Amino acid sequence: MCQVMFYREFKSLLFVSALAVLFLSSCQSTQNFTSPLPAEYSISASKSSASGYKNVKRVKQYEFAHRDVPASFDGCRLAFVSDLHYRSLLKEEGLGDITRLLNDLKADALLIGGDLHEGCGYVPDVIAALGAVKTPLGTYAVLGNNDYEACYDDILKEMERQGIRLLEHKVDTLKRNGERIVIAGVRDPFNLEQNGQSPTLSLSPDDFVILLTHTPDYAEDVPITNTDLVLAGHTHGGQVTLFGLYAPIIPSHYGQRFLTGLRYNSNNTPIIITNGIGTSNKNIRLFAPSEVVVITLKRLK
Repeated sequence: MCQVMFYREFKSLLFVSALAVLFLSSCQSTQNFTSPLPAEYSISASKSSASGYKNVKRVKQYEFAHRDVPASFDGCRLAFVSDLHYRSLLKEEGLGDITRLLNDLKADALLIGGDLHEGCGYVPDVIAALGAVKTPLGTYAVLGNNDYEACYDDILKEMERQGIRLLEHKVDTLKRNGERIVIAGVRDPFNLEQNGQSPTLSLSPDDFVILLTHTPDYAEDVPITNTDLVLAGHTHGGQVTLFGLYAPIIPSHYGQRFLTGLRYNSNNTPIIITNGIGTSNKNIRLFAPSEVVVITLKRLK
């Protein structure tokens, strides 16, 4: 009898805890991070519910102040989305809502982190949805492992059709009032034999440089000299986690280290890792909410 009562109490406690975590994760909150290099940059983060947009649970916002951000880019907003895996958990209605949300955010540029599809027949629709997002400074993308494993030529054709700039070990610039920031993109970060030299190595340390890579592991696997900020996806925030604190399975050879959110490599370069939108394998998320990320750049005073 006592054992039965214990299990009932335990299940009740677990249920209440789950509700509490879900409630807290849906509320707006703000965090300030102490930078390992305070004279170089500072970061704050907040999150808010994305209610009204199907298949996106929240918008995660970061304010990133850095000494190399040009004055013309103070206040520049970059939207970052990754791992749509269309059609997995993400279906047609949700895909349209992602376009709507990204346009409603009024970002200055859109950055895409790869793993776009779950079948070649879905490639035109998902890339058209991303191409329908209008930003003053354009849309830039890298590809993920799913994209290299299948439909690569289709993706290239559709991105060219939609005016999305694919950065496969290439560098591009965003320009404002005669000043610039640099976006560098990694080609297939899992093939280090071919791509083990970061495209940032030849850049100037005086430029503000964002490195776009599908997996955060790349920022630890190889030197990413001259990089000021890394944006990555791939982990899905664990996809299925224990209250968001621990993921039994995570596609990273660094374990929980690069699970989600703001992390750092061994050289204290900040890495923002998004949970992404869709799912791989089983179409379920547990305490790993789907999200869109917005980074607001500030010039460090």
